[in-house]
Amino acid sequence: MSWRSSCVVVVIFLLLLLPFLVSPASVIKNLPGYNGVLPFKLETGYIGVGEGEEVQIFHLFVESQRNPNIDPVLLWFVGGPGCSGLSAFFFENGPLKMDHNYSGDIPKLELNPYGWTRRLNVIYIDMPVGTGFSYSETQQGYYSNDTQWVEHAYSFLQKWFIDHPKFGSNPLYIGGGSYSGLVTGPLVQRVYEGYIARHKPLLNIKGYVIASPFVDTYHDINMKVLYAYQMGLIPEDLYEVILSSVIYIVVFFL
Repeated sequence: MSWRSSCVVVVIFLLLLLPFLVSPASVIKNLPGYNGVLPFKLETGYIGVGEGEEVQIFHLFVESQRNPNIDPVLLWFVGGPGCSGLSAFFFENGPLKMDHNYSGDIPKLELNPYGWTRRLNVIYIDMPVGTGFSYSETQQGYYSNDTQWVEHAYSFLQKWFIDHPKFGSNPLYIGGGSYSGLVTGPLVQRVYEGYIARHKPLLNIKGYVIASPFVDTYHDINMKVLYAYQMGLIPEDLYEVILSSVIYIVVFFL
């Protein structure tokens, strides 16, 4: 199956999942493509953030398959910005994966033996607003930046733990990959500041994890040139020309 066909399959499959996933505060017991009742607790829903809660953040929550009462809670972002938490749920560290032997019908879902939800309570989230199923009830609510993202995520966490008090004492970790590396650290700092200020509910933050993160524009982008040279992908004379040019600093953004 070609890459283009694979994308079409994924889009159609997610459309089939839509009525199952986006009902507010729902516990999902069955999914198209999975034979039988899901062997883990899957909850989906929206939490309102921002002034007047006009920004509605969609998320999926999977309880740990080991001991959810004591296992850590992980809030997981995907990159982009603009990549849905569903991509991590199905294609990264989630509890399910798609059978690649697609034959034209609904793709088969099977358990992911390496899913992080085997040992962690994981919240997969669609952020920033406008990502995936997250939306704003006002046009103004769609105007966002990384700072707003952090504030919305902090508000989300506070409200989520109010709705899920039994996880309040569990260790909390925040993580993400790619572009979300820019907001993971600041969000951890924001949570820590809230803890020091004794904001209720107290969030039991213990640390964070970032995967192939984007964290610094200058160094992350310019290191590609040094990497290409050290790996023998470009000759020394071209490397010297690039270093002597101020253009290479911003070329990846043009």
